[in-house]
Amino acid sequence: MALKGKRRMILLQRPLRAMLLDYARKRGIKSGCIFRTRSGKPLDRSNIWRDMKRLARQAHVSESKVFPHNLRHLFARSYFAIEKNLAHLADILGHSSLETTRIYVAVSEREHERTLNKMKLVI
Repeated sequence: MALKGKRRMILLQRPLRAMLLDYARKRGIKSGCIFRTRSGKPLDRSNIWRDMKRLARQAHVSESKVFPHNLRHLFARSYFAIEKNLAHLADILGHSSLETTRIYVAVSEREHERTLNKMKLVI
């Protein structure tokens, strides 16, 4: 996949790959985009953005907090919580700089404070 002049590899687990292949087979999709609008056009960022805003309204979540790119951040934070390897995460995200990747997994001051409190340094 090409984005911002970069070629990105998208890793899929085998069960998800099987599900996507089955989805494509049932819809007669042999190449190109798998996900399409009702009119047959490829699903793009604006379609996803609109659907996420609608879902946010239904879930009573502030629409100002919901963007497609947030899913990338959620993935990065979830991966890092398990793997704890910034270099591996940078490879998966397609970042050439670890500093860019650090932005995705940055911890808030509140989280730092919680960790310090758990350490019970002050009696």
